[in-house]
Amino acid sequence: MSTRVIAILRAGAGIFCLISVFALSENGWAANAQHGETLAKRWCATCHVVSADQKRGNTQAPPFSSIARKPDFDEAKAATFLLTAHPRMPDMNLARAEAADLAAYIKSQR
Repeated sequence: MSTRVIAILRAGAGIFCLISVFALSENGWAANAQHGETLAKRWCATCHVVSADQKRGNTQAPPFSSIARKPDFDEAKAATFLLTAHPRMPDMNLARAEAADLAAYIKSQR
C-alpha cells in the first residue's frame, strides 16, 4: 500500500474513534440547559418565573425553582410532560431535544 493510502486510513480511523468516543460518552447526548434557558425565556416566562433576574410571572404558574426543588422532580418525566398538550399550558410543539433541554434548565434552577 502506498503511504498516501495508509495516511488516509489512519486519519479515517482517528476520526471514527473521536466520533465514537463522543457518541458513547454521557455528555455526547446530554441535554443542553443553556438552550433550555433560551426556550424558557421565549415560551415560559409569560406565566412562570424562569430565572432569578425575572421580576414576576403569573400567580397561577409555579416558578421553575419551585418545580425543580420538588422531591419527586425527575428530568425525564418533566421532558415527557412538556411534550404533551395540557389545558393550562399552550402546546409549544417542542421537539424531544428541546423538551430535554428545557427540563435540564428547570433542573438547574434548584
